Amino acid sequence: MATALSSTLRSEDNVLFDRSFRTRWRIGFDRWIGRLLPLLFLVAILPILDMVYWVSVKALPTLTWTILVGQSPYASDELGVPIIGTFEIMLIATLLSVVLGLFGGVATAELLSSRAAGWMRMSANMLVGTPSVIVGFFGYFTFVLYFGWGLSLLAGAVTLSIFMTPYIFRTADLAFTSVPRTIREAALGSGASPTQYILRIATPIALPQILTGIFLAMAIGVGETAPIVLTTTAGKVAPDSLSSPVTFMTTLIWTGFNQGSNSPYFVLAFQAAFLLMVVVVALNVVVRVVAARYQKRLEGLYQ
Repeated sequence: MATALSSTLRSEDNVLFDRSFRTRWRIGFDRWIGRLLPLLFLVAILPILDMVYWVSVKALPTLTWTILVGQSPYASDELGVPIIGTFEIMLIATLLSVVLGLFGGVATAELLSSRAAGWMRMSANMLVGTPSVIVGFFGYFTFVLYFGWGLSLLAGAVTLSIFMTPYIFRTADLAFTSVPRTIREAALGSGASPTQYILRIATPIALPQILTGIFLAMAIGVGETAPIVLTTTAGKVAPDSLSSPVTFMTTLIWTGFNQGSNSPYFVLAFQAAFLLMVVVVALNVVVRVVAARYQKRLEGLYQ
C-alpha cells in the first residue's frame, strides 16, 4: 500500500514537473520569438532596400526634367513617350477592371445565389494565381490575332485589365460581404430597393476597402511586363489612337537590360525603374491616407 502511494506521488510530481517545464519553455519561446521577429524583418527588407539603393544610384545622377518630359521620336534618352504610354494603358485598364470588378463583387455579395457566387469566387482565385505570362499569351492569341487588333494600345490595355480585374473583384466582394446584414435588412425593411441599398448605403460603407483593391491592382499592373510585351509594340511617339503602338515603362526596362550596359537605353531602364518604384510607393501611401480618412468619417455610423 505504501509502495503504491509513493509511486502515485512520484507520478504526480513528474506531471507537475512536466507542466512547469512546458510553461517555462513556452514563456522562453515567446520571449525569444519577440526578439527574433525584428531580426527576420530586417533580413527580409534588406534586399529590398539594397535594390532601391542600387536603382537610385544608377538613375538619379542623370535624371533631369528634360528626360522626364522629352518626347523626341529620335532621342534615346527621354522618358516622355513611355510615361504617356504607361498613363494611357493604365487609365484604360483601370477603368475596365474597376467596372468589371465592382460589378462582379456586387453580384456575388448581393445578387447571385450562393452556388453561383462560389463559382465566381473560385474563378477569380484561379485568375489571381495565373502567371502573368499566361495572361499575356491569352491576350496575344485572342486580341492581337483572333480579333485582329494587332500589337496596339487597345490590346495591351484590355489584356492588362484581365490581369487586374480579379484583385478588384476579390476586394469588392469582401467589402460588400462585410457590410452588416442588419443594415441590409433595415434598409430593405424601410422600403428601399436593392439598387438604392447598394448605391446609397452599402457602397459608402465598403468604399475604403474598394479603394484599397483598386490602388493595389494599379500598383501590381503598373509593374507587369509580360501582358504588355506580348500585346503591344514600342512606338517612338505618344499614341494618338487605340490602334497605335505604345511604349510601356516596363517594356523600356526589359529592352534596356536585354541590350546590355553599352546600350543607350541601359541607363534609361534604371530611370524608368526608379520612376515605377516612386509610383508604386505613392499609390500605396495614397490608398492608406484616403482609406483612413474615409474610414474615420464612418466611425460610429454602423459599428
